[in-house]
Amino acid sequence: MTLKPSMIYVMGNTFGSLFKISTWGESHGGGVGVVIDGCPSLLSLNEDDIQRDLDRRRPGQSKITTQRDESDTAEILSGVFEGKTLGTPIAILVRNEDAKPDAYNHLKDVYRPSHADFTYDAKYGIRNWQGGGRSSARETIGRVAAGAVARVLLSESTDIEVLAWVSQIHNIKADVRAENVNFDEIESEITRCPDRDASEEMTSAITEARKNGDSLGGIVTCLVRGAPVGLGTPVFDRIEADLAKAMLSLPASKGFDIGSGFSSVEMTGSEHNDEFKAGDSMPVTTSNHSGGVQGGITNGSEILFRVAFKPTATISTPQETVDNSNNPVTLEAKGRHDPCVLPRAVPMVEAMTLLVLADHWLRNKSARIPSK
Repeated sequence: MTLKPSMIYVMGNTFGSLFKISTWGESHGGGVGVVIDGCPSLLSLNEDDIQRDLDRRRPGQSKITTQRDESDTAEILSGVFEGKTLGTPIAILVRNEDAKPDAYNHLKDVYRPSHADFTYDAKYGIRNWQGGGRSSARETIGRVAAGAVARVLLSESTDIEVLAWVSQIHNIKADVRAENVNFDEIESEITRCPDRDASEEMTSAITEARKNGDSLGGIVTCLVRGAPVGLGTPVFDRIEADLAKAMLSLPASKGFDIGSGFSSVEMTGSEHNDEFKAGDSMPVTTSNHSGGVQGGITNGSEILFRVAFKPTATISTPQETVDNSNNPVTLEAKGRHDPCVLPRAVPMVEAMTLLVLADHWLRNKSARIPSK
């Protein structure tokens, strides 16, 4: 096909307005990474700041994740000098060390159920069939690396703390009070569910699903403490709208709700409204059905939302599909995959939350004319 000058091609690989990221790379190529543009200068930053979150996302970290053996070591290629950001684009590279593209030869001409194989082929006329290429969750390495930079920025400039955890896998629900949850409890369980009893049940369920050639989905809950009043911009850049876009851009995500969410339909207005009372320096709400957001703008309360993830699409159970010539095929998928994405999705949810908050925090600085 000959490309005409009038044809415009927009690629959805960039996220953010002021704190902007562009991720790149494929699952079984030479590597993956991110370019961050808009990070202020003079921020103290090194690879260790990034590695902490990448280690939480990397494969092979427990018996219930994919056994792909990757160190996911971050390399900062630009934008940092003598331990300080320059205010110029920050490029971060993670090399693929355990890529096995030949393991996917049997999928070269086959469309896997509930994957992006058919849709990528239909849209672009070509696809990388080696582990899904760009549609693989390995792409999220760039997001997590960028989110780690956003975390450093926010920790130096604000009191914002972002914590996510697994609150449900399949039909197993955790009993967790958001106000009491902490990082150490989350990270002490391989499921990243801070309810130990529920975590043990989840681990057994994931192990059984893998044994049966199947997979499970669930819910990640995210809590933001210390968000200042005023983040979010009417009307199309409401903070919950940008959070929703961020979460639903993650692989395998299928649902998002904030505050009372869908349960609000069963409440009356008098039950749902968050009444105000006088605080030390400004009004505070007596409840938080709004999830920390009113009119698309943060109100100073904790932001609380949930993200639903579907069962992993790659399973070894035989499934009926077609090849790229529309011929029927019975597929028994091979390769390494997570029987449940939830434990590794936790740092991804945190990263996308941090990116949204960092972007809106920077944008908020231009909301008013500074006083003399």
